[in-house]
Amino acid sequence: MSYGAALALQTAVFQRLSGWPALAGVAIYDAVPPNATGTFVLIGPEEARDQSDKSGAGAEHQLLISVITDATGFLSIKTIAADISDALVGASLSLSRGQLVSLFFVRANARRIEEGETRRIDLTFRARVQL
Repeated sequence: MSYGAALALQTAVFQRLSGWPALAGVAIYDAVPPNATGTFVLIGPEEARDQSDKSGAGAEHQLLISVITDATGFLSIKTIAADISDALVGASLSLSRGQLVSLFFVRANARRIEEGETRRIDLTFRARVQL
């Protein structure tokens, strides 16, 4: 197993989301900014598992991408979450290290946090990478 493509995968996901027209104007981070307000996307935790086989090294990455807002209601962030899914599912991302074999949507979880004043949707994607 190798975690060697993790940085390349995160960079490619960030570039894809940053360049996706429907997400224009939506801030995308890999850490919650201090005193965060408004609506933003967070490229968050990741879990990687060995997927090497006789053809070579590989890994499966479970990526968590969150949409967070202090706006009222879920409608606006459900729209952004759908745009993220449209941007990533089946995408042919070019990695600086390794090769993306597949990228699939796994699940979503929408909930209120911080005593109901903040809304968050966590999207989980599965990426298979060969090195």
